[in-house]
Amino acid sequence: MANLKTPKNLYAITFFLGALGVIFGAFGAHWLAERLAVQQLTSYKTAVLYHFIHVLAALSVLNLVTKGGNKGLTVSVFLFLGGILFFSGSLYLLATREILGLSYYKWLGPLTPIGGLLFIAGWINAAMVSVKGSTDPS
Repeated sequence: MANLKTPKNLYAITFFLGALGVIFGAFGAHWLAERLAVQQLTSYKTAVLYHFIHVLAALSVLNLVTKGGNKGLTVSVFLFLGGILFFSGSLYLLATREILGLSYYKWLGPLTPIGGLLFIAGWINAAMVSVKGSTDPS
């Protein structure tokens, strides 16, 4: 099994999530726009926006790590990717749950703030690691 912690694999996962962001964005703009209520479409668009912001953040942090930055920044990459999964993923499902036949999945709602907390933790980790300096403590 591949080691997900290597920068090469993290880059691949992040690029894949970037491609999914384009697919979900296009799907929302072209197919869902006619099928969702305004509030659902707004939530869906928020999911796409945060998805892309954090793909770009993860790529930026990965670039810092691979160019000799503190390996502690890798934690931020995992937090950003987890945030995409929980925050954007839950909003995608919540916005489309009636279309997907998932209207009984009420437990999806609490996943959104968990994802938001993961995003926040990723940014705070990056700030704290940056303040500590670029030396790798390990």
